[in-house]
Amino acid sequence: MVSAPAQRLSRPGGDADIAAVGALVADPSRARILLALDDGRALPATRLAAEAGVSAATTSNHLRKLADAGLLIVEAHGRHRYYRLAGPDVGRLIEALQQLAPAAPVRSLREGARAQALRRARTCYDHLAGQVGVALMAAMLQRGYVTGGDGTFRPETASRDKRIGYGHDIDYQLTPEGQVFLTEFGVQLPPRCPVVRYCVDWSEQRHHLAGGLGRGLLRRLLDLDWIRRIPAARAVRITDTGHAGLNTTFGIPPIQ
Repeated sequence: MVSAPAQRLSRPGGDADIAAVGALVADPSRARILLALDDGRALPATRLAAEAGVSAATTSNHLRKLADAGLLIVEAHGRHRYYRLAGPDVGRLIEALQQLAPAAPVRSLREGARAQALRRARTCYDHLAGQVGVALMAAMLQRGYVTGGDGTFRPETASRDKRIGYGHDIDYQLTPEGQVFLTEFGVQLPPRCPVVRYCVDWSEQRHHLAGGLGRGLLRRLLDLDWIRRIPAARAVRITDTGHAGLNTTFGIPPIQ
């Protein structure tokens, strides 16, 4: 059972109150909770408390505020409650903030390895991001499966475009050749979802695929065991089979 999101903080009547959302995200513990959920999975409060580094009671208060604001939804499974982002708009908000935010200091080898893994390959809500995600979009463009842009993020152009809301200002389209490829590769596009969207990858400063195409490709790569989710992390691991498959199918060399 999924509880409906509470009424969002921005209501009809006046200008958008972005400070209300900013205040929610500005808390470091809440920010860590949102980042932990940015891979699209639903996680229990205990796991989110560990990610946030605060007590269970404090985490419960943070989760209530985020859910009341419409940023999270709650799924009840028996006696247990799981939390996930309320939708792709929230995921795009987090990705946009990561693009603008300064890099956090790395204070240990463990933190350095985690940062490197995130930059190599990670999930961004329901699609693939990082070096592998950007390389996948570049391959789709080079092969003529997707058209409309070149995958380059141009902030000087985007800043003048009133449609900047990530995934809107460049009209990427799936080509007939791309549709044939997806069918042969076994990718199923989810219904009632824009086929091609994109995000500006915060670590690579280029575009990676989102929308139905991004989601379908991620699911297919997981099904093929080309990539595997890493427990308790947003990063994903490319398997040996995945390195070979990505190279053969998309011309993507192994990314270490």
